[in-house]
Amino acid sequence: TSTKIAVFDDTNPILIENIRHSVEELAPFEFVSDQFEYRRDLVLDALRKNDIPLRFDAIVARGGLLKPIEGGVYEVNDIMLHEIEHPMRNHACNLGCRIAHDIAQRIPGCRSLTADPGVVDELIEEARISGSPIMPRITTWHALNQRSIARRYAAEHGTHYEDLNLIIAHLGGGISIGTHRHGRCIDVNNAFDGEGPFSPERAGSLPPGKLIDLCYSQKYTKEQLKRRISGNAGLAAHLGTTDVAAIVESIKEGDKKAELVLNGMIYSIAKWIGGSAVVLRGKIDAILLTGGVAYSDYVVKRLTEYIDFLAPVHVYPGENEMLALATNGIGALNGTIPIKEYR
Repeated sequence: TSTKIAVFDDTNPILIENIRHSVEELAPFEFVSDQFEYRRDLVLDALRKNDIPLRFDAIVARGGLLKPIEGGVYEVNDIMLHEIEHPMRNHACNLGCRIAHDIAQRIPGCRSLTADPGVVDELIEEARISGSPIMPRITTWHALNQRSIARRYAAEHGTHYEDLNLIIAHLGGGISIGTHRHGRCIDVNNAFDGEGPFSPERAGSLPPGKLIDLCYSQKYTKEQLKRRISGNAGLAAHLGTTDVAAIVESIKEGDKKAELVLNGMIYSIAKWIGGSAVVLRGKIDAILLTGGVAYSDYVVKRLTEYIDFLAPVHVYPGENEMLALATNGIGALNGTIPIKEYR
């Protein structure tokens, strides 16, 4: 629903722009991939309107839904471009690398990069095993923001991400809870498909028997049921809104249903964080809360009351994705972060 653009001089923002798209604007495009030229031209127009010339050392894009890879910075290459044009799942994030590569090719010496896409997979082998051999666990999560916040926390405390055990909960429209051990996320829920705690937009883990019954009830189409898992699910399904601030106001006015549902979401988040504590065997340096929902004092206070006996809790509200892309790009250009090859 939006195209986000940022221009940085090192870590100093020169331009940050969020272009929102109405349903009507996107309606002519049958597939998300068809929006490539439309969104690329919006980026170029924004640069022109702000008198920013095409002189960049690198263009860093949010990564798409590629095959599972380890975290880090990757050069956008032909293999990546081919796979992202035929992705395993459709999402607007698949356009980022294509746009970055297209624009970078117009600029002598400019590199096109991507950093910590949502498909980063560093799971330990035990974490891949589910109760059914035909359905192994996979990950799609907020890798870019989680790893960026981890490095920020480490820098603030005079240490390195690679030396820490952290639990990081990204609390947004979807929720991902990562178990980070010495620079790798060894376990995390599949937030894209709704696994884990329920969230403003996603159902979270559901009773499998009931879900199978609904699939064969003939009450819903396949697409309708998918929306019941991701989109029209979680707070949206229970309360008709994903606006946590508005829900908190309703609670203040005495809405008991809103209070029960929001507290239920907080409870489910706390349980997943508790599971991460077990994976780290209680050796946790900190629990970090991030994402848009972390702006809510109501949520943070009640969640902290559940989990602060495990480790100190630190709050970094928002997504910080543009700065995360910039810092990864700077690190790649100055050699402090290796540039990996996508194969």
